Amino acid sequence: MTKLSGVFPVLPTPFTPEGAIDPVTLATLVGFAIEAGADGVVYPGMASEVETLSPEERLAMVQALGAALGGRLPFIVGASDADPARAAARAEEGRAVGAKAAMIMAPAGNGADVAKHVAFYRAVAAATSLPIMLQNAPQPMGAGLKPEAVGEIVRAVPQVRFVKEETLPCGQHVTAILAAVGDRLDGVFGGAGARYIMDELARGAAGTMPATEMTDLHVALVRAFLGGDPIEARRLYSRSLPLLLFQAIFRVRLTKAVLSARGLLDSTFARAAGPVFDADDAAELAALVAEAADLFTLHPIRFDRVRHAAA
Repeated sequence: MTKLSGVFPVLPTPFTPEGAIDPVTLATLVGFAIEAGADGVVYPGMASEVETLSPEERLAMVQALGAALGGRLPFIVGASDADPARAAARAEEGRAVGAKAAMIMAPAGNGADVAKHVAFYRAVAAATSLPIMLQNAPQPMGAGLKPEAVGEIVRAVPQVRFVKEETLPCGQHVTAILAAVGDRLDGVFGGAGARYIMDELARGAAGTMPATEMTDLHVALVRAFLGGDPIEARRLYSRSLPLLLFQAIFRVRLTKAVLSARGLLDSTFARAAGPVFDADDAAELAALVAEAADLFTLHPIRFDRVRHAAA
């Protein structure tokens, strides 16, 4: 299979101002990922507001992604579902348009019961030929599995070839998983918005899966780290943190606001639940974007476009 490593941004779902899915703008974001030097892309994930998409919308956007990529980058299809048959069906939808792996979250409903998780992933593996990435997200979104439990699942289900580790402390968990089952995996990726990327890379993570608004910065950071320049990598990491800390609160709304400021997104409409910007948040957003403006050379900040969906 294709080696998967490096920077794999999770693409957001663009919506029209009226709230409909927007496949044309998704193609624009694909172009940005390619231009920025991403090693691949992921769609749909939590940063894609996947929980708000109907099965028909999800399929339409996955097909639009496959068409926009045209094989130029590998992509990992988000196929999470608590029902293994539906998860496998979504994986196969991705495979049909070029996906190289399926990212499937360990279902929250299975809790810490390893036997249930093993049965779940075995059922998925029986119904799709794609390699599986076990996404270990914290509760309440995911099961928040301990590294030992992840290791048991990997040993029991050979088709699980990757792990996306997002439970805290992420770095320690990357180390523990690699120590336990690294020889059975093709890679452990970091997530959690790349807020812990330096620790994850230092511990042997294969790459990172952040949101999309800073793909060029994350590419430069990972290349600097792997190229033997940890000082530059840490400089970029430190510069990214103010925006990423704000993103930890406002999630996809921050991502869409920065993409809008970079001229890559016209509508910042978001369906996801969660906090929205008030007037003071908007002022802080503008200040954070201004502080980071020199980092974005591919698509420079346009201060007239620092916008966000209204509360």
